[in-house]
Amino acid sequence: MHTVYSRRFVLGGAAATLMLSGCNTIPRGAPSRREVTRGASAEDADFALELVSRARLPVYTGWGGPKEQHQSGWPQGGATPQDQILAPGDRLEMRIWDPDESSLITSPEQQFADIANVTVSGAGDVTLPYVGNVSVSGLTAEAARTRLEERLTSIVSSAQLQMQVSQGRRNSVDLLGGVGSPGTYPLTERNLPLSALISAAGGVRDGMANPQVQITRGAHVYRRPLEFVLRHPQNDPPLQGGDRVLIQADRRSFKALGAAGREEIVAFDADDVSALRAISLMGGMADSRADPRGILVLRRYPDQVTARADGPDHPRVVFSFDLTHASGLFVADEFLLADEDIVMATQAPATSVQRVLSLMGASLGFGRQVSTL
Repeated sequence: MHTVYSRRFVLGGAAATLMLSGCNTIPRGAPSRREVTRGASAEDADFALELVSRARLPVYTGWGGPKEQHQSGWPQGGATPQDQILAPGDRLEMRIWDPDESSLITSPEQQFADIANVTVSGAGDVTLPYVGNVSVSGLTAEAARTRLEERLTSIVSSAQLQMQVSQGRRNSVDLLGGVGSPGTYPLTERNLPLSALISAAGGVRDGMANPQVQITRGAHVYRRPLEFVLRHPQNDPPLQGGDRVLIQADRRSFKALGAAGREEIVAFDADDVSALRAISLMGGMADSRADPRGILVLRRYPDQVTARADGPDHPRVVFSFDLTHASGLFVADEFLLADEDIVMATQAPATSVQRVLSLMGASLGFGRQVSTL
C-alpha cells in the first residue's frame, strides 16, 4: 500500500519548521553581532562597544598597545667587541720562566714554575709567591700579565710570565634554553653580541614559532622577538657577565570563536598579529554563515588603564569591525591583537532564515518524493 502525503501535511510541516525557528531551536554555529553586543548602550552595561575606525586607532594605542604587554625595554646594541677584563672569580693559569740558576722560583733542572688555579678574589686581587697581593680586577688579561710580571721582576729580575685566563661566573653567561646546546658560556671578550652567543650555542631550535629572547640582568628583565634582535646591529646588545638568556616560543595566543574555519586557541605566529591576520589564522570566515559586518575582538584591560582619564570606559571592551568596505579592511589590518584576546566571527542574520528555508525545502522535497510512490 502506498502512502500519499497531502499538500496540507507538507505545509503543516513547513509551519512547524517556522515555529521551531521562532523558538530559537534551529541549530546554528555562532551568535549574531546583535546578540553579542545587546545592552552595550545601557547605563549598567558590563562592557563597552567600540566601532573601530581609522580615527579611533590612536585612541586605542593610547590605552596601552599590545607590544607593551610583552616587551620591556632593551639594552643598547652596536658596541664593538673588545678584550675581556678580569673580574672576581676568574681563574689564572701562570707559568713563570727564569733561566737564572740561583732563581728563587725555578731550579737548574727546570727553568719554569707553574702556578695553577689562582682565583681572582672578591676584592679583585691575586696572590703570588714572594710578591703578595696584586690587584688585577678591571684589567685586560694582557694588562694584568704585564702588572704581575713587573711585580715579579722587582724580586726576580730575569723572570718572565705567561698567563691564561678562565672566565668565572662574573664573566660568564647562562643560556638557559631554546638553542641547540644550552649551558654556561664564558665571555672571552667584552661586548660579545647576543647573536654571537646564540650562534655559538648551535642556533635556535628548529620549529620554534616566533622565537622570543629574554635577558635577565640583575633585577631587570628584557624581552624582545628574536627577529627584532637580528633586524639591525643596534638591536643586538652586548652581553654582560651574569646575564641569563632564555629563548622560547611566543606564548601569546588568542581564542578563535564563531563562524570561522577554526574554533580553538591560536598561537601568535608573528610579533604583530592584526585583526585581519587573526581571521586568516583562524581559517577565514565561513562563507555561508559569517557576517563580515560583525567581526568582533573582545579584550580585558587592567584597572590601571581604566582608571586613567583617557582610558576606556569599562575594563571589558568589544571592538567591532565592518569588512564590507576597503576602509574597514585597512583598519582591521592595522588593529593589533593583544595576548588572550577573543576573536569572534559572528553569524550573519540571514543564516537562520536560510536554515529554515533549507528545512522547508527538505520537507517539501520529501513530500513530493513520497507522493510519487
